[in-house]
Amino acid sequence: RGISSDQRPKRPLTAYFRFLKENRPAFREKNPEASNVELIKKLAGAWKELPASQKQVYEEARQTDWQRYGEQLAKYKAQLTPAQAAALKEERRKQLAKRRSLRAKRELTVLGKPKRPRSGLNIFVSENFQESEGISPAAKLKKLFDAWQKLPTSQKQPYLQLAEDDKVRYENEMKSWEAKMVELGRDDLVRSKKKRLKKKSPETAKQAERARTSLGNKAKLKLKKSEE
Repeated sequence: RGISSDQRPKRPLTAYFRFLKENRPAFREKNPEASNVELIKKLAGAWKELPASQKQVYEEARQTDWQRYGEQLAKYKAQLTPAQAAALKEERRKQLAKRRSLRAKRELTVLGKPKRPRSGLNIFVSENFQESEGISPAAKLKKLFDAWQKLPTSQKQPYLQLAEDDKVRYENEMKSWEAKMVELGRDDLVRSKKKRLKKKSPETAKQAERARTSLGNKAKLKLKKSEE
């Protein structure tokens, strides 16, 4: 209680990121028309061309901050009770898991993964959201959900058909995308295929049935002998 992971000392910047932070304003002033990506490229190029002696200045500053960070971190941990330490550890685990999830989603977006198919309800909501009455987005969604629930099947059918068409679109796009991922060596992004169960041939089925019958007869014979 009273302790939050936000109070945890922040890790110091690397020499490169320290350079970016210090020089970004000056580069922005010289290149007002440049996008953020273009600006970062210019800064990265300037860092590469920076003499080793000047890079060392940023590295020494990082080392000084790192030593101070170690002292602050030790002081921060010393004030925690075992329960607080466990709670903060769990909080940090969730934060890291969330970051990994966001990075994975961004990666899939960059790789052009097809958007998942929409349901009939999703399509109905997107088409009627603007005209729907409601103070807040949540209120609008609730009203549209109630309206969908009361909608006759005949009026739902067009939306359900669009949803089916979207499923076909998704499957076709996914097949092409997964083939591309395999070519790029990203098999980890391909959906696992379910192994189909091999159908037994008629001969195999007969053999299995005879085996079951034989075992059944033997069991009955043993039971009869035990009763005698």
